[in-house]
Amino acid sequence: MKISKQLKISVGQFSDRGCKETNQDFHGAYIPKEPQLSSKGIAIAIADGISSSDVSHIASESAVGGLLEDYYCTSEAWSVKTSVERVLSATNSWLYSQTQQGHGRYDKDRGFVCTLSAMVIKSATAHIFHVGDTRIYQLHNQALEQLTTDHRVWVSSQQSHLSRAVGINGQLEIDYRTVSLEPGDIFLLATDGVYEFTDAGFISATLKECGSDLDKAAKAIVVEAYERGSKDNLSLQIVRIDELPELEAKEMYQQYSELPFPPILEPRMDFDGYKIVREVHGTSRSHIYLAVDSETGETVIIKTPSIDLQNNPEYLERFLMEEWVARRINSAHVLKPCSQTRKRNFVYLVTEFIDGQTLAQWMIDNPKPSVETVRGIVEQIAKGLRAFHRLEMLHQDLRPENIMIDSTGTVKIIDFGATKVAGISEAAPLERNQILGTEQYAAPEYFLGEEGTTRSDIFSLGVITYQMLSGRLPYGANVSRSRTKEAQNKLMYDSVLDDKREIPAWIDGMLKKAVHVNPAKRYSELSEFIYDLRHPNVEFLKKTRPALIDRNPLMFWKSVSFILAVIVIVLLKALQKS
Repeated sequence: MKISKQLKISVGQFSDRGCKETNQDFHGAYIPKEPQLSSKGIAIAIADGISSSDVSHIASESAVGGLLEDYYCTSEAWSVKTSVERVLSATNSWLYSQTQQGHGRYDKDRGFVCTLSAMVIKSATAHIFHVGDTRIYQLHNQALEQLTTDHRVWVSSQQSHLSRAVGINGQLEIDYRTVSLEPGDIFLLATDGVYEFTDAGFISATLKECGSDLDKAAKAIVVEAYERGSKDNLSLQIVRIDELPELEAKEMYQQYSELPFPPILEPRMDFDGYKIVREVHGTSRSHIYLAVDSETGETVIIKTPSIDLQNNPEYLERFLMEEWVARRINSAHVLKPCSQTRKRNFVYLVTEFIDGQTLAQWMIDNPKPSVETVRGIVEQIAKGLRAFHRLEMLHQDLRPENIMIDSTGTVKIIDFGATKVAGISEAAPLERNQILGTEQYAAPEYFLGEEGTTRSDIFSLGVITYQMLSGRLPYGANVSRSRTKEAQNKLMYDSVLDDKREIPAWIDGMLKKAVHVNPAKRYSELSEFIYDLRHPNVEFLKKTRPALIDRNPLMFWKSVSFILAVIVIVLLKALQKS
């Protein structure tokens, strides 16, 4: 029996701060085990922080660490190019947002900015990604071929500046190319502190002298660059291709980018190593099944896309995005995906099984919960939602059906089909007024065709809190019908206070702020919303029972009309007597 070869490489790495007080470079490599070795390949990356910023080392570590971790969270059905570009774009948006909150908002040279060069080796191809002036070389005999182009503009022979870097702008432009591989190929990833002070001859001689000890070779080259006068941080990675897969294996790898949609699954069916128990839920967009992992005996949930939508690229992109979103987040209050330990033959998602009920069902079973019970649930939802916001992501479809409460009382956010990741452009732009979330809980700005913000998710959480306390919605069903600014300005908030329920009056004030039609007048942070839910805000304590126009607008205007009618009658009688 012929055994197919696996992809094997050797990596040597070394970094030193050199003459500088701190090392703003960062580098790393990750060699996964199967099945990810076949489906995703091996990732290597190096970053160089800009010397004018005292936080650029954070940018370097975030760019490299984020790539090596996040890339392996993306779907096997995505190409290497799509996966890496989306990961780097998301990291860029996060770094840029950090810059905008600090000194870099006024001076980009002081922001969370770095250069980056990365390589993903999959099957017999090296996928190269590059931003800035770190470099990737391929060594041919005693000559170095530069595979990247420096993104640096020279103003004079002594002065230059980066034209592209990670974190410097809201959008990221990434150079991409591929290189076919052969066993024995050698690549170098280096920062300018190294490549400006060394040469191909010394590198070749060092590699020959050090043999298989690539770490020793990397250190020797860095030391030589320092001794030749380098004044910068010095970092170098050496990658040698030891073994490539056989042709039969290459053909298998190609299938990962062309995974078919699974068929409709039936109870007792064996599917990709899972035993299907039953269908839990099915819609025109997806099917959800309860299943058991045949290897581990673990109960899981399998979500499959609708076959009817297999020719819809936008739908497929959103479905594949769900798994990446779930793998990016590490929170006890967000649905956890299961590790993929076997080769995948179809497009589907596998997540933990939550033994419990949706918040929608919980509200039916508990129509009049105490304020403290509501606080406990809402605080857990907010913790999960905060995990999204910290990664520059919006859930965009927060509703009772997308929130689960397990048997221990732990609350988890599920379903990420509408989640927006900052920096990621969708397969196709949304048409005006196309709402991804559920209309009853969607923020008013979505109905105007505007972009959502964290305040949009806070609006949805506010509506859920209001509904748990009152059993109704703050604006009824009128928000989805109001698709102009004028119509939205006429929306009237219905007080949550009820003579039959013990709800503190100040809670009405904080909920009114949370679900305000104007995003600018809502809470800007989840922490503020949660604090005011538990602690009386002086702003709302000053207010007593809401005015009649706020509590019951219809009754208010009927009363006004009645009073005006009485005045008219009195005036008419006075005129008749005169």
